[in-house]
Amino acid sequence: MPEYDRILAAIAREVAPVVGQGRVADYIPPLAAVPQTRFGLALRTVGGEEYSVGDAEERFSIQSIAKVLSLALCLRTAGDDLWERVGREPSGSAFNSLIQLESENGMPRNPLINAGALVVLDAILAGHPDADDALLAFVREAAGTDAIGYDLAVADGERATGYRNRALAYFLKSYGTLRGDPEAVLDAYFRLCSIAMTCRELCAAFTFLATGGIAPTGGRVVSARQAKRLNAVMLTCGVYDEAGDYAFRVGLPAKSGVGGGVVAVLPGEYVAAVWSPGLNDKGNSLAGTMALELLTTMTGRSIF
Repeated sequence: MPEYDRILAAIAREVAPVVGQGRVADYIPPLAAVPQTRFGLALRTVGGEEYSVGDAEERFSIQSIAKVLSLALCLRTAGDDLWERVGREPSGSAFNSLIQLESENGMPRNPLINAGALVVLDAILAGHPDADDALLAFVREAAGTDAIGYDLAVADGERATGYRNRALAYFLKSYGTLRGDPEAVLDAYFRLCSIAMTCRELCAAFTFLATGGIAPTGGRVVSARQAKRLNAVMLTCGVYDEAGDYAFRVGLPAKSGVGGGVVAVLPGEYVAAVWSPGLNDKGNSLAGTMALELLTTMTGRSIF
């Protein structure tokens, strides 16, 4: 087994000059207040060994990373019917593009961009009238802890500034792709993006994607087939319109969020989570991306 303690410490030293660079997601007021100098990195093996460095115990808003968890819940409850309303291709456009949605007749390109995530939540609401409780219960089940919750200040900030998401939801409704109440879907979406976790908790919550669907507690979260599909969608669609460069540099299925977090999975071996709020022009963590690239380089292990 690689010496993960030594490797994570070496990564932290190497990325230190980059931490603080980039730009925080200041269009969401609570995220604008997060110190840009934060950096945390954690890794959890499929055997349960945990390693971390830096600010890996500080909770942050995981934002779009949570879309993978809502997708997993949707697949568990609604199955493959979801794919009648959402595609599985990389977007190649901004994660909140209205132009792409219109050009493709109201069919979101994939479930990890904003429009696709709204449809996923619409499907969840059809079977769970209280989506907040269902989502949070699922996240806690996956992570093996009841300590995880919503950051209501972030949810309020999302709600106050989420005009583009409102446009997407009503645009989807006009095409019939979104079947329920747009306002209920939007409320669930704003709360979903506000889930707060540490790097260590993120590693635990995504362990099921490294173990064929099994949570750290030993319970089954999704089927092995669904875990495989989720990893595939993360690889091709998980980092906005930077998927090709991520596959080239990092070589792992990954999902990022504009809170500065990124989670990456090496199936059969480990989950890694990194947090650094400074973002590049694609909305992905600058130092976080560098850290994950160093991780696969230093361990000599990726999916390729």
